[in-house]
Amino acid sequence: MARFRTRFALLGSAVALTAGVAAPVQLAGASPASAAADYQWVALGDSYTAGVIQAAGDTFEVPRDGCERTDRSYPQVIDRDLGVLFDLTNISCGAATIADVTDTAQEPIGRHLPPFSEDPDYPFPAVPPQSQAVNADTDVITVGVGGNTFGFAEILTRCQELGNESNGEGTPCKDALGSGVQARLNKVSTEYDRMLAVLHERAPKAKIMAVGYPTIVPNDATKCTYGDLTKFGNITQGDLAWLRTGVLEPLNKTIEKSTTTQETAGFVDLYPSSQGHSVCDDNKWVEGFVTLPDQVSFVHPNAKGHRNAADHVEEALLNAIS
Repeated sequence: MARFRTRFALLGSAVALTAGVAAPVQLAGASPASAAADYQWVALGDSYTAGVIQAAGDTFEVPRDGCERTDRSYPQVIDRDLGVLFDLTNISCGAATIADVTDTAQEPIGRHLPPFSEDPDYPFPAVPPQSQAVNADTDVITVGVGGNTFGFAEILTRCQELGNESNGEGTPCKDALGSGVQARLNKVSTEYDRMLAVLHERAPKAKIMAVGYPTIVPNDATKCTYGDLTKFGNITQGDLAWLRTGVLEPLNKTIEKSTTTQETAGFVDLYPSSQGHSVCDDNKWVEGFVTLPDQVSFVHPNAKGHRNAADHVEEALLNAIS
């Protein structure tokens, strides 16, 4: 409970400090947040940061850039909560890899996922490497990335295909792909270490918070009905158990370990708090392959999941400036 007392004490102090100047700022036509924010915050990351799916809100860029940042994603939630303190630059982007954050221009895909969905605005122009938004004036950086470098979407698709071929029996995906997991984790580790070094070089005074991935697969995979596209479709229960213990949990541990390579970096762990809210739980914070009636969600957090992420990232942000 001490961490939450710190959070609310800091927020209360900020409100008190800005109360005396709020009225004239509003009369001038500016928002209190834009005038009072003292800390520069840059949010980097992939679709688990950007939001992307309709269950995580509406896209708000005009014109669209294909990154699909949504208004109920956790950076935007925090911006509404703590805008008096933090001036947010959110350049997270759906489908981003670690390299796209570090030094590669990315070609966003929007909601173009054939054969499931066609985006009328696709293709989109390339966006610069996300690290370019970070500079010497940046105070805090949050970054949630790694799943696309690991190839998690590719694995989900392959597990679906193999589960269909096996009629839901056994662990065909683990059998086919399990031996390659360590090499994927090694790639994530190497690229994450370098990304953190680049971010620190560009913003030497900034605190960097690496945001992990939430619980996606429940501890009890029998909750996941085979063939149900609102869950994991045709992925076998055996492979789901492997995805939890052999893929997702090691991925989070790899990211957390990378943060030890930079003194200014820390890890925001979403996994414990999201237990009981997996794709296959009644009160889900992550959607399955589809969200009824007709939305392609492809295993991404919904607004509830982003609210939980916001709570934990807010705490980390406030601790970073305390």
